Amino acid sequence: MTQPVKSAKPDSIDHQTKSNALGRRALLTGAVAATALGITGLTGCQADCDQGVTLDHERVFNWKMVTSWPKNFPGLGTGANNLAQLIEQMSGGRIKVTVFGAGELVGPFEVFDAVSQGQAELGHSTAYYWKGKLPSADFFTVVPMGLTAEEMNSWLYYGGGMALWEEAYKPFGLIPNAAGNSGTQMGGWFNREINSLADLRGLKIRMPGLGAEVYEKVGAVPVNLPGNELFQGMQTGLIDAVEFVGPYNDLAFGFHRVAKYYYTPGWQEPGSAIECMINAKAFAELTPDLQVIVRSAMKVANLNMLAEYTARNQQALNTLIKQHGVQLRHFPQDVLLALKQTSEEVVEAAAARDPLAQKVWASQKAFRDQVAPWTEQSLKAFLDLRYM
Repeated sequence: MTQPVKSAKPDSIDHQTKSNALGRRALLTGAVAATALGITGLTGCQADCDQGVTLDHERVFNWKMVTSWPKNFPGLGTGANNLAQLIEQMSGGRIKVTVFGAGELVGPFEVFDAVSQGQAELGHSTAYYWKGKLPSADFFTVVPMGLTAEEMNSWLYYGGGMALWEEAYKPFGLIPNAAGNSGTQMGGWFNREINSLADLRGLKIRMPGLGAEVYEKVGAVPVNLPGNELFQGMQTGLIDAVEFVGPYNDLAFGFHRVAKYYYTPGWQEPGSAIECMINAKAFAELTPDLQVIVRSAMKVANLNMLAEYTARNQQALNTLIKQHGVQLRHFPQDVLLALKQTSEEVVEAAAARDPLAQKVWASQKAFRDQVAPWTEQSLKAFLDLRYM
């Protein structure tokens, strides 16, 4: 019987076919992601092949992500997990990300340095934790009485905020990204009622960022503790009050077991941005299509987190009130007015301490003044009508 003729180099042909398929898949993935984000120009192999550069589309990048949150903590910790999964799925498994909760690899307030120094490629946290080394950092998380979550995202993506954020982080070898937002937060948990400004004097309260400086100026004593130490801090009397995020997270921490009064509104954090910073050297090693995928995943994560908090907060608040007997209180009007006035003074003083901070605040304030009339004429007008 005549034997069939075999190809001379079947292995090389199969390898080439697989390589070409991988290249086409990577190019298509990058092109789709770029189109979705409105990015024009060549991506992936298309851009580099025109320059005579051959890219390795088969390399797998194993990255570490350190976070400032307890492992798998609702909203924040799970947001880091979701982002890691997005990056792996969108890259077709070419980037694998292992997530470390606070304290597993580095402490919650060591994330910035760990990513800057290359101990990890990604850091999931929030910028105002780094105000000690970067005075402008506060403005990339939130400003008391400042931008809402929607306005914050608009400033970052369409008001020049991202360019300023990148300028701030560049000397540290970092690329910042917005990777979530908790929306408007609550005013916090207190072990005594707040009926006047006098009730804040001497009160030991956990609060980060510029909000802490506001409380300090009206006579309270801010204490900065990481999330996993807050319950014990309230339980032992190390602090008298605690502000973390809102009902979704606060229920998970069990603050209702150590404090009786839950105050609103969250004047100090109207729309707090969560970040995921990238080590710049690690990012430069990625092919262009993977770079687009990573940045695109950050935007998806940013949208997802805000949607989750919006969906979960009222459910959690109902549980706190109806099942645990938490007393929901509103700060008195005169207290809020005093905090508003003090906030304006503190923010201006913080900006004046550093040239870049001053530039960032000038940009954010101008943007706020530009969009605020539309927010009032559209969203506020509608909400006033809805709750009439």
